[in-house]
Amino acid sequence: MASAITTLSAIPDEEESFFNEENNNTSLRGRSRFLASRPPAMTCDRYPKVCRASGSAGPDCCKKKCVDRNTDRANCGKCGRKCKYAEICCKGKCVNPRSDKKNCGSCNNKCKKGSSCAYGMCSYA
Repeated sequence: MASAITTLSAIPDEEESFFNEENNNTSLRGRSRFLASRPPAMTCDRYPKVCRASGSAGPDCCKKKCVDRNTDRANCGKCGRKCKYAEICCKGKCVNPRSDKKNCGSCNNKCKKGSSCAYGMCSYA
């Protein structure tokens, strides 16, 4: 029995040796071989024609993303121009669809002459 205990204590524990290694490169943040072999993504800052392809979010490039500066609330009219909370982007301008006569309720919805826009509806009440 004594020889069994001395034999077991002489064999290094696999778990112990794993954590005691100095060059342990098993980081969860490391890149896998699959990702390392993948070519870099085509971003519009390097390839501007990507934004003009069919299925693209828009023809303009802002911060490496394809956008439509005529309708994008985060890039209205130019890159980085953000519309306020209640506003939408119509033809590159931030407008409030609840009160704008030329964009009442949605872009390009014009109220008739003499009527007003309230709560996004022409001639409300």
